Amino acid sequence: MLDILNYTFFQNALLGVLLVSIASAMIGTYIVTRRMVFITGGITHACFGGLGLGYFLGVNPILAAGVFAVASSLGVEWMAGRQNVREDSAIAVVWAFGMAIGTLFIFLTPGYVPDLNSFLFGNILTISRSDIAAFACFLAVLAVFFMLFYRPIVACAFDRDFASTKRLPVKAINCAMSVMVAVCVVLTIRLIGIMLLMSMLTMPQMIAEQFASRFGKMMLLSVLAGLSGAFAGLVGSYLFGVYLVSVPASVTIVLVLITVYAVARVIRSLSVKMR
Repeated sequence: MLDILNYTFFQNALLGVLLVSIASAMIGTYIVTRRMVFITGGITHACFGGLGLGYFLGVNPILAAGVFAVASSLGVEWMAGRQNVREDSAIAVVWAFGMAIGTLFIFLTPGYVPDLNSFLFGNILTISRSDIAAFACFLAVLAVFFMLFYRPIVACAFDRDFASTKRLPVKAINCAMSVMVAVCVVLTIRLIGIMLLMSMLTMPQMIAEQFASRFGKMMLLSVLAGLSGAFAGLVGSYLFGVYLVSVPASVTIVLVLITVYAVARVIRSLSVKMR
């Protein structure tokens, strides 16, 4: 069992999930606290439009997906802030538009579309050192941003109206965080795929929310939950492949996180009854 730790691909996967767990904890805590869980799904599926357009035009699909993701996140903020459209409705618009455009260009692209399954379902075991370096750079920028604007971020996450009365840069913070979410989504597409990405950005926070109410503590517990769930999922995928049938690591990671969340809910319910 321990022999798998000697393989480079597994070491890369572990380092990748460590970085993703930290970034997801920071961004996901903001999303969950602000009650905008579905913005992750909206941006994630909007990326599919960029992927399809990238394949059709023969450009880097990740770059095209990044442009679509950032434009979609800013579009949601613009519709919600300037056009009096509810945020959930705005998210539904970019979600449907991205999937429709992506599907259209995928079918218009001649021949076989390579690596499409890796974007849809992900394969964290194929993560490379260059992927890790790119995500590490993003995490460094994200960490600096949080250190500089931690209090405004927390205020905007919990109560935007209160933050506005304190003359905090609410619109700037919301736009910046939307862009951070979009970039994080794009960089993690190949890790766990479009279909399962939302779980990694929300499930650890939902687990942490059972035991913490303060923003900082939720982030720390989210890192532990995400990293533990990812490691257990990787090991579970390996054991499935050895003894039963090959299963994508992304699937086992999400199933582990859902199981942990269910257990956390039970533990919290029992603790409340015992008080």
